[in-house]
Amino acid sequence: MGGVTSSMAAKFAFFPPNPASYKIAEESGRLIMTDVPQRENVDVLKLPTRRGQEIVAMYVRNPLASLTLLYSHGNAADLGQMYELFVELSVHLRVNLMGYDYSGYGQSSGKPSEHNTYADIEAAYRCLEDQYGAKEEDIILYGQSVGSGPTLDLAARLPRLRAVVLHSPILSGLRVMYPVKRTYWFDIYKNIDKISLVNCPVLIMHGTSDEVVDCSH
Repeated sequence: MGGVTSSMAAKFAFFPPNPASYKIAEESGRLIMTDVPQRENVDVLKLPTRRGQEIVAMYVRNPLASLTLLYSHGNAADLGQMYELFVELSVHLRVNLMGYDYSGYGQSSGKPSEHNTYADIEAAYRCLEDQYGAKEEDIILYGQSVGSGPTLDLAARLPRLRAVVLHSPILSGLRVMYPVKRTYWFDIYKNIDKISLVNCPVLIMHGTSDEVVDCSH
C-alpha cells in the first residue's frame, strides 16, 4: 500500500511539459536556449548532479544586485516557460537569479523524482558558490508548489541563508491528495517536518483560490 501511495504522490508532483518548451544550442562558444529572446546577461549552463544527471540552469545577472535568488519552479513548467518571468524578477527585485530544470524536465537528463530534485537544487546552489561567488548569507531560496520540496530540504541544511520564500507550498505530497494528519514513511516532500529546521526568515504566500494546492497548506 505504501509503495502504491508513494507512486501516486510522485505522479501528482511531477508533470513536466511534453514536449519541452525549448532546446539547447551552442552559439559563439556559449550555450543558448532556443525559442526565447537572447540576452547578454543570461548564462545557460549544464550542471552535473551527485545522482549522475545533467540539469539545465539559467543565471540572470543584474549589475545592481547584492543578493541572489535561487528559484525552484512548479510542477508543470520548464525554463523556457519561466524565462521571461525570471528576467523580470531579476530587474524588479534587483537580484541575480538562478533557475533550473529538475531531472526529466526541459532538456535536463534523467527522470523526475523526489531525491533527484534534492540533488538538482544542490547542483544549482553549488554552481552559485563556485562559479558566481555567491555567499550563503546573500542567497534567497524561492520554492513554488512542488519546488517547495527541494527548497526546504536545502534550507534545512543551510543555517546562514538570507531568507526563504515559499509560493503555494505543499505540506507534503500525500497531504495534497488526502486529509491525513500524520507523516507516513512513504510520503514525499515532508515539508511540514522540515520547516522547523529552517533558521532564516521565511515568507509564505498562497492564493485563496488555488485549485491545485489548497491554501490550507
